[in-house]
Amino acid sequence: MLNNLSTLFYRISSWKTLLLAIGLFVPFPAYFLKNLEASINAQAGQPIGPIDLLVGYNPTRINQMVAEYGPTGRAIYTQGELTIDVAFPFIYTFLFCILLTLLFRHRTYTSFRLVNLLPVSILVFDLLENSCIVYLLNSYPATSRVVTAFCSLLTNLKWTVTAIILGLIVYGLVKLAMRSGHQKLERN
Repeated sequence: MLNNLSTLFYRISSWKTLLLAIGLFVPFPAYFLKNLEASINAQAGQPIGPIDLLVGYNPTRINQMVAEYGPTGRAIYTQGELTIDVAFPFIYTFLFCILLTLLFRHRTYTSFRLVNLLPVSILVFDLLENSCIVYLLNSYPATSRVVTAFCSLLTNLKWTVTAIILGLIVYGLVKLAMRSGHQKLERN
């Protein structure tokens, strides 16, 4: 199954597909997620921000944030998690898969061919994290240290893999620039 998915990305990846992925991606952080956070903060009466963006948080901090959102803020956040933040992971996963495919499609060693699927792990971590957040928001005032700790673990895994992918993208762009520079020198 992984080989088939990887092959699909190798088949469909092009600069046009990349532009489509960027076009789908940009409205989420620029509009949808920004407005969702503003609505949550407005209901809370203070800038709290979403749990999704935290790194290395502890259960006490999460329980405090959930309480500070207030009932309407929790309802808005839950709705956002079940709509916007279900679509967004699929979109950025698609974007990252396309980028990695384009940057590393000419790698000669076989084991590296599946690097374009690394973003799928972020998708899984993010959707599981969203499930934990929705549970915590809807179960308030009851709390669960287990769910909160699992949520924290998923968030940290999501951000760790994201950092690795961003590092791979930078590495791929540097290699692409170097390859382009060498080709220009050879033509002169």
